[in-house]
Amino acid sequence: MINLDDIKSFFIEIGELSYFTNRFFKEVFKRPFETKELLNQCYNIGNRSFLLVGITGFIIGLVITLQTRPTLQEFGAEAWMPSMVSISIIREIGPVIIALTVAGRIASGMGAELGSMRVTEQIDAMEVSGTNPFKYLVVTRIVAATLMIPILVIFGDAIALYGSYIIEFIKGDVSFQLYFNKVFKALEFGDIIPATVKTFFFGFAIGLVGCFKGYYCSNGTVGVGKAANSAVVLASMLLFILDFIAVFVTDIFFNI
Repeated sequence: MINLDDIKSFFIEIGELSYFTNRFFKEVFKRPFETKELLNQCYNIGNRSFLLVGITGFIIGLVITLQTRPTLQEFGAEAWMPSMVSISIIREIGPVIIALTVAGRIASGMGAELGSMRVTEQIDAMEVSGTNPFKYLVVTRIVAATLMIPILVIFGDAIALYGSYIIEFIKGDVSFQLYFNKVFKALEFGDIIPATVKTFFFGFAIGLVGCFKGYYCSNGTVGVGKAANSAVVLASMLLFILDFIAVFVTDIFFNI
């Protein structure tokens, strides 16, 4: 049975998120620009996620190659392994899985951090003192996420391809130069550009949802936990929606 209160709450949240997004675009171009805090958030999001992304990417490359190689061997098509793995990772698997992995860390972290500042009235104190907390806390985090997610995805894709190469070297005695020659020969601009562009939208969505949930947190410490949890869930759902839109648009413009 459909609960009308849940439907009402859903549309209210969509409206609040739309207002929050509109406010971000109004504030992002206004002075002063919080450059120091932006660089600090880039460090927190990027540098502290490199290990997580590296391990994730490496395992992606290992698993895909190990699972796919036996099937290609049955058809005598092992030579297609570098091409198939590179296109799969660059186009879809790498950006989506790495963005989801990072979203679990970033969105929950932003939701919990801003949520705790809200319930302890630190944000209210900033407003009273004349500081623009939205500009300092929200804009810097969203911009940092938008800029750093593409870099993390590129790094993760490179590590994933290296992990795939290791399996090919062990199983098929393929040299490093031969493997990556086939990788770059298989890739085209139609594979790289759309996959890179959509990661900026992934980063924006992760930062936006994390800040939105934390900035409007309520109900004390219990609300902080709920904000962190719901930020991850909503960010993950938005990533899948954005990925579908990106694939649909790419199919239209690059396969005419």
